[in-house]
Amino acid sequence: MSTDPWGRVDEDGTVYVRTAEGERAVGSWQAGEPEEALAYYHRKFDELAGQVQLLEQRVRGTDLAPAQAEASIAKLRESVTEAHAVGDLGSLQDRLTALTELVGKRREELRAARDQARAHAREVKERIVAEAERIAEETTHWKSGGERLRQLVEEWKAAERVDRATEATLWKRLSTARTAFAKRRKAYFSSLDQQRDAVRDTKERIVVEAEALADSTDWNATAAAYRELMRQWKTAGRASREVEDELWARFKGAQDQFFQARSAVFAERDASFAANAEVKEALLTEAEKLLPVTDARTARSALRGILERWEAAGPVPRDQRDRLEGGLRKVDDAVRKAEESEWKRSNPEARARAQDTVNQLRRSIEQLETRLAKARAAGRDKDAKEAEEALAARLSWLQEAERTLAEFS
Repeated sequence: MSTDPWGRVDEDGTVYVRTAEGERAVGSWQAGEPEEALAYYHRKFDELAGQVQLLEQRVRGTDLAPAQAEASIAKLRESVTEAHAVGDLGSLQDRLTALTELVGKRREELRAARDQARAHAREVKERIVAEAERIAEETTHWKSGGERLRQLVEEWKAAERVDRATEATLWKRLSTARTAFAKRRKAYFSSLDQQRDAVRDTKERIVVEAEALADSTDWNATAAAYRELMRQWKTAGRASREVEDELWARFKGAQDQFFQARSAVFAERDASFAANAEVKEALLTEAEKLLPVTDARTARSALRGILERWEAAGPVPRDQRDRLEGGLRKVDDAVRKAEESEWKRSNPEARARAQDTVNQLRRSIEQLETRLAKARAAGRDKDAKEAEEALAARLSWLQEAERTLAEFS
């Protein structure tokens, strides 16, 4: 039999821990000396002590919520009570009790802080409402007054909530003040006939400019010009209803004429791209039939032919490009992995295939660079961008292919 201050091992190998309530069996040890058993169960105690210490650090050193802390304490207390360990379990319970008292104190502090925050929130919202009511009654600077009211609403939203009844009463006063201000402002502007005449002159100029641009085929520059005219329209103010409606109909008619013509041109181009997409859809389906790869050489040969036809098919609509390119890349990756596996059995052949892939990609890159140069020279920005994106994809593939080729050296 072996003993120490907190436990013992009796002759049949049963391990006991001493607690304030008496001895409790925590396990059995048949594999070695009693000292080894006590050392093992001491380590179990050390693990529990470490958990208690970690929880103490979290409670004292962080803003752990009281409810979460109490749940953690309860769970850990149960672990200590039922622990299969040898050590001063009572001291761990005492530390958990002290921690429970600390959490309770913190809960009271948080409750007091919430009450204080609500009192402060009420003061803030009463100040917001008082200022809004003053603006509603006195302010004649309409723009700054309206902006300040919007700021007050944001301040209200950012402030802490108070009790429901007070919140509702104060919000009603704030809403009433905003409504009163809006009514005074509307009444003021309704009397400004001279200002409406100026707005009419401004918008007539805008409409004349818009109508002059309706037949333009300089798509990018003209679209930007229409956006600027629309910005001017929105900032010019409002004329009388009948004048506003008539001018808007003319402005919108000119704008629609231009954008409909542009859409027709773009639709024709997209239609050609859609045809390309159909070709690449079929090529992708053909490529995916190579999976799973059982003969890397045959698969690479077939994929090489698919790649040639893929390049010849031309660009596709932007919303389909990533999916199609990504699908073909997955097939290429699968074929390359199969080639790598076969290379382990036939190094010269694998190297030859890798070299073919690099050569194919380099030819493709040369073609794309030529296409990109032509597009840039012709000022076809969209075609140039599409060529750049395709070139970037091929360059990425080339890096992988060259890396594979380098592995054979």
